[in-house]
Amino acid sequence: MKPTIAVIWFPGMNCENEAKRACVAAGMDSEIARWNNAKLEKFDGYLLPGGWSFEDRVRAGVIASKDPLFDSLKEEAKAGKPVLGICNGCQVLAETGLVPGIKPEAQMALAPNANPFVSGYYCTWVKIKHVGKKNAYNAFFKHGEILDIPIAHGEGRFISAEKGLMEQLEKNGQIVFKYCDANGAVIHDFPVNPNGAAANIAAVANPKGNVLAIMPHPERAFFKFQHKEKQMANYGDAMTLMPAARIFESMREYLKK
Repeated sequence: MKPTIAVIWFPGMNCENEAKRACVAAGMDSEIARWNNAKLEKFDGYLLPGGWSFEDRVRAGVIASKDPLFDSLKEEAKAGKPVLGICNGCQVLAETGLVPGIKPEAQMALAPNANPFVSGYYCTWVKIKHVGKKNAYNAFFKHGEILDIPIAHGEGRFISAEKGLMEQLEKNGQIVFKYCDANGAVIHDFPVNPNGAAANIAAVANPKGNVLAIMPHPERAFFKFQHKEKQMANYGDAMTLMPAARIFESMREYLKK
């Protein structure tokens, strides 16, 4: 029996269908669950997709993070079920404190991009490097492996006012992906770091490794036809799975175990 993933939809999110398609293509079942009537206990895992929940009022993700649904989601995460947040979902998970998850309260936030050329929303392809310890989402990645992946956000800069937090995350292996150049060098300057994120963070997990907040969009780098540089011989070739698909495949294998 396939595990079933709830793609939790809040008003303003707009990547729910892409997220569901990725889950299904990775060998899982998936349902789009509205925030106000989601029965979380019946699902095996959860995905918060990209978009602009509640129009990103106040700051990205904060209004959605206050919803009573997260009382239940935190319990499901505590029980070991996987929770994946992409882009706006990443922002929401940071606001809830589910990542980095060292303390119950929020320890990080996603600030407006620090970009010398573009103010606000910025969309491009970037490279990220796998650097974290093994968790529910990186079982099929080698340490140091580089992925091509797109970003599309206006508030993607991981920050924290908590002294020593970034060093603690590094030590714990909770920083799972970092922005890098084509050779894997982690350079803080733009354009390698496209938003000015502290420690070049592109994705961070909780200590147990079952909750992941990732700012780039793996569901938009899932199939070969989605990549900006591609040559396709036929339909089957176009639907070939790309490295970013392993995030979802890892989630599937975690649930099977």
